[in-house]
Amino acid sequence: MPSDDSPSGELTDAPKAREPIFDAPFVVLALVAVLLAIHGAVSLLSEQAQDALIGQYAFMPARLTFAFWPERFNALLEQANLSPAALQRAAVLRDYFPMLQEGPKLWTLLTYAFIHGSWVHVGLNSIWIIAFGPPVARRLGALRFLALFASTAIAGALVHWALNMMDFTPLIGASAADSGLMAAATRFVFEPGGPLGGPAGYSRSSSGANYDAPAPPLRRLLRERRVVIFLVIWLATNFIFGAGAQSFGLSEAPAAWLAHLGGFALGFFLFPLFDRRA
Repeated sequence: MPSDDSPSGELTDAPKAREPIFDAPFVVLALVAVLLAIHGAVSLLSEQAQDALIGQYAFMPARLTFAFWPERFNALLEQANLSPAALQRAAVLRDYFPMLQEGPKLWTLLTYAFIHGSWVHVGLNSIWIIAFGPPVARRLGALRFLALFASTAIAGALVHWALNMMDFTPLIGASAADSGLMAAATRFVFEPGGPLGGPAGYSRSSSGANYDAPAPPLRRLLRERRVVIFLVIWLATNFIFGAGAQSFGLSEAPAAWLAHLGGFALGFFLFPLFDRRA
């Protein structure tokens, strides 16, 4: 039977639209570009300048503790003559005391997420942002997406601080925010009609890729087998790679996997606060 689309009455195949290589919203690509540009600029600095920058913009749990809970340090000094471990930590406190006196530097609760320790570190975080950021950005819009990114980064820093109050090791990297984006995507991508909820698969141009799919209540969401499997795999791999980051050569320092949990928890449980469709 002739096709109405062909003036000559012959059957024709409509050309298929080509999918872009990076099918991601501008805000996602811009965020990745900022992370890469910052690390590239930092890598050009001298080692002394890099240390100074980390001191100003990386998050240090002990600095926050000293500002708001100095009694913890007084107790440590009192125990220094009784415990070798306390004496060693008191010696570290003496070395960092000038930095502690500079104040809590509350901006570091967020700025640490924009500093990375290596190209591998920033590269991996960028890959996760490109993988999980697009569905969240399309659903929330640019401003809410950035607000979620910032909030999950802050949540990760606070959880890390709550469980490592006397730690002087600087926290850097966007992994907690990445984890928050993964968690936020989990709230809706597996729903019927969502990006991963039907046979159309993950594609903006697919008829089944509906980023407006309603986010179900947690009770119903946690009965979805794919969601449970994803959560179990995420928790297991986060613990394995977090605990073994040094062994795998992914980091020169232990990975702050508890910060990842903090970012993930906020993105998962508080997603409706950012969702304009809630």
